[in-house]
Amino acid sequence: MNKINNKTRPDAAGRRSANRWWALVVLALAQFLVVLDASIVNIALPALGEDLALDTTALSWIITAYVLPFGGLLLLGGRLADRYGHRRIFMIGILGFAAASAAAGLASSGGWLLAARAVQGASAALLAPAALALVTKLFTEPGDRAKALGIWGAVAGIGSAAGVLLGGVLTGAFGWAAVFFVNVPIGFLVLIAIPALVTKDTLGATAKTDMPGAITVTAGLTLFVYALSEGERAGWASPVIGILLAAAIVLLTAFVIIEKRSANPLVPFSIFRNRSVLAGNVATLLIGGATTGLFFALSVYMQAVLHYDALTAGLTQLPLAIALVVAAGAVPGVMKKIGPRMSLAASLLVFAAGLVWLSLAPSDASFAAHLLAPTIVLGAGLGGAFVTGTQLAVHGVSQQDDGLASGLVNTSQQIGGAVGLILLGMLSSSRTASLLASGKEQTVALSGGFSWVFLGAALLAVIGAAVAVVLRGRSANREALLGGETIVER
Repeated sequence: MNKINNKTRPDAAGRRSANRWWALVVLALAQFLVVLDASIVNIALPALGEDLALDTTALSWIITAYVLPFGGLLLLGGRLADRYGHRRIFMIGILGFAAASAAAGLASSGGWLLAARAVQGASAALLAPAALALVTKLFTEPGDRAKALGIWGAVAGIGSAAGVLLGGVLTGAFGWAAVFFVNVPIGFLVLIAIPALVTKDTLGATAKTDMPGAITVTAGLTLFVYALSEGERAGWASPVIGILLAAAIVLLTAFVIIEKRSANPLVPFSIFRNRSVLAGNVATLLIGGATTGLFFALSVYMQAVLHYDALTAGLTQLPLAIALVVAAGAVPGVMKKIGPRMSLAASLLVFAAGLVWLSLAPSDASFAAHLLAPTIVLGAGLGGAFVTGTQLAVHGVSQQDDGLASGLVNTSQQIGGAVGLILLGMLSSSRTASLLASGKEQTVALSGGFSWVFLGAALLAVIGAAVAVVLRGRSANREALLGGETIVER
């Protein structure tokens, strides 16, 4: 029998599924849809806008309408899964996601599409933390858990990269509605398979859900991201933006006070005494910001500057996706030798190097000469970063908090992505405007703006690497059980 961490209870977890590796495949497929949907729409936006007569501001909300409820409701989704059952909440989430995807594909107006996207985001906030919590319960033996989380992290990275690829292929071949319809058969396949692969939930916690905490954190995060997204358009001196930011700060402050006084807090802050959880979440926040900015800028750069069509822009992401898969498969072995934190730091530095290299691409870049090599480096760094970041974020968490830890890491990625996209977008706009004012051509100015996005994303990755090294665990947390061996982190 494999050596087991005495904090886990494999007998309980083992009863969740007699086919846990197949269960992992299905759960990872659901996670793939969630991550994919945050980026697959990007390339479809021009065609979608033309068909539904939406201006640039309205098009930006096609993305925001998904990200806001997703990021804002993840903590609540994780806690609901802990209380009412991970499989039950997962099933509700995947059903809502598939139904909302069908509604989005059938949309005949901007309002209809925005409403469907909001339901998609809310449903994703239920299924994502429940799915990751199920994985941690299915795989309690350290070696198997490392492999499972390696696959999970790889899927998250592939979903981000594949959004550009599949978005281009589907839009070019079938039209913009296909980027939503593709979720429907996969979603219902997952819905049918999970009851056959994962046993019913046992009774969850009896404590009341912390609704005041859930309301304040959801409203606070939503207002904060909304204020940032509207700040550049309305002007940072706008009274409305000031009021929104002030309200967000008040709500988030109230959330902290409520959590400290609550007998059953939505987020018990004691979880952050686990340095692995803290380091994993901070790094994931920064990874989310860098990755979302990268793929948005890269897809627009290829179409607006290099004049690739949607299909070509999508196909150029294949080398990145392949490198990501290879790196994700190799990372568990690397973690055995140097520990999760150093693996995370190294992966982020590789990712940063690829971003800096990509920033050097000119406005008339050739894919083979200027883009192929840096995107392969990017894929390798991302594969390692997603795997190790997820591993750290759930390491050492008690079983009753699996949903919470899963909700936290997903929240970090989504809020980081939303804020990173806004901040890096502002950086790009500023640089582009400056180059245009100096007399540069449109394509040269756009290329210069995107270069700053890549450099800004590289800075986020470097900060994440520093966090991984600095936030070292205390003596009890400095040992990571990977593959049944005790590994002292360096």
